[in-house]
Amino acid sequence: MDPMQNKTATHPGRQNTEYTWKPLGFLNIYRLLISSFFLVILFLDLQFNPLASYNPTLFFYSALFYFVCAVLFIPMLQMQKPGFSTQVYAHISVDIIITVLLMHASGGVGSGLGTLLVIIIAGGSILVKGKRQALMLASIASLTMLTEVIYGNLENSFNNETYTQAGILGLTLFLTAIVAFAFASRIRETEALAKRRGVDLANMAQLTEHIIQRMQTGIVVIDNKEQVRLINESAWYMLGMPSTESAPGLEQISQQLAEVLLHWKRQPEIPVQGIALSNEYHHVIPRFAHLGQDEAAGSLIFLEDAAAMAQQAQQLQLASLGRLTASIAHEIRNPLGAISHAGQLLAESPNMDKHDQRLTQIISDQSQRMNTIIESIMQLGRRDSSKPEIFNLKEFTEKFLHDFLLGHSGGEGLILMDIHPEDIEVRFDRTHLHQILTNLCENGLRHTADYPGFPKVEIRGGKSEEQIRPFLEILDHGSGIDPETATHIFEPFFTTSNTGSGLGLYISRELAVCNQANIEYIPVATGGSCFRISFQDPRRQMS
Repeated sequence: MDPMQNKTATHPGRQNTEYTWKPLGFLNIYRLLISSFFLVILFLDLQFNPLASYNPTLFFYSALFYFVCAVLFIPMLQMQKPGFSTQVYAHISVDIIITVLLMHASGGVGSGLGTLLVIIIAGGSILVKGKRQALMLASIASLTMLTEVIYGNLENSFNNETYTQAGILGLTLFLTAIVAFAFASRIRETEALAKRRGVDLANMAQLTEHIIQRMQTGIVVIDNKEQVRLINESAWYMLGMPSTESAPGLEQISQQLAEVLLHWKRQPEIPVQGIALSNEYHHVIPRFAHLGQDEAAGSLIFLEDAAAMAQQAQQLQLASLGRLTASIAHEIRNPLGAISHAGQLLAESPNMDKHDQRLTQIISDQSQRMNTIIESIMQLGRRDSSKPEIFNLKEFTEKFLHDFLLGHSGGEGLILMDIHPEDIEVRFDRTHLHQILTNLCENGLRHTADYPGFPKVEIRGGKSEEQIRPFLEILDHGSGIDPETATHIFEPFFTTSNTGSGLGLYISRELAVCNQANIEYIPVATGGSCFRISFQDPRRQMS
């Protein structure tokens, strides 16, 4: 089937890797940009006081070393070697040392370059795994900055007031570390929760999709332009297995269904009648619903196979019939047995004339007929559920013919079997199919003409023109059935024979419906009758 699906999956480990390594890469981009900026202003001899105001040479080499380190970090990040934690501490250490050197070359804490440490500590605190590590980075930065201040004062290079600025900046670094780590922790928790919810939603979506695809009800989802966005397996079969690769329009798949949808949109209060979507699904009942309150959002189409609905109704009917047959057996069979036994005793009387013997024979024949009718009804009531299974049609039919012909004179020449291809499989209850074939073959042998050298009944099997549903045909060479009689042959108790019960074809049809199959009478132009069993597609699961 053409799956209209777009599934993507991302490995959890890969998602975690992206979360940890990408921010470290962004921090290296910052490193490249800030070092490049410092080098550019030196090469162009631009004045950005107090940058490089105290020691331009130290400033230049520090910026150059910073740029080289940023470039060397690029392949390390791409190869992810050494490990993540090692690179984090190495990167942040380089940032702290170079920033303090640049700050010293620009006149100390008073130059304002110390504020770059806030960015570095914030980035490092986001990347490390614990609060202690974040505070340790702030401590290293504060101690390094304090060392620079002490060194500057020992050289009498800067004003002693820088201690106050250094203290404030150090406090800012600690606060930044705490806030950044708390913010990063909250982001990680939120992402973990979103990931769990994403997994739950993905599982739910997969479960929903599985349920929709396995539903016996056909499901078709179309957008506001009437393009098919989703179609489940049942609907795909009902619509004749169309191609759905490029989201075709509903008219391209089924013109009739598109017309019914348009009629429903104009007059939604009028009930929709059943339509024939294909030769295999000649009575499908569509139901429509809007996707949301906005009519332009699209529509949802439900396709109900009337055969499946008829089967459910039939199951309820048979359950009631089963309870009724128990009463029939108790109330009728015992008196009928007494009548039959009395008739037999009368027939054995030596004082009966030929006229009385004829009457006793009528009693016996009609009692036997009544008993056959009761047994047929009881058999119909007992099979209130089917147990379908998939099996090879040709192998089953060969075994059936072997058992069937054992009780008939004439041998194998009575019935000819021709089933192609040989690997046809059907889903059916074996016992039910055996009973159907028995009824149809008995009828065929009873009504066929005798042509010496030719079989009396033929069994042919194959697949329909659409290559969807298997079929089995039972043909005889009799006089056929006139059109008027053909309309009633599947009705209960309808018979053209004085000895028949009128339940054989009715029971056969009910057994077929119970297995989501169908039996139909097909007149033969050259004379005779043909009963075709159209099986359900074995690829569809029965409810």
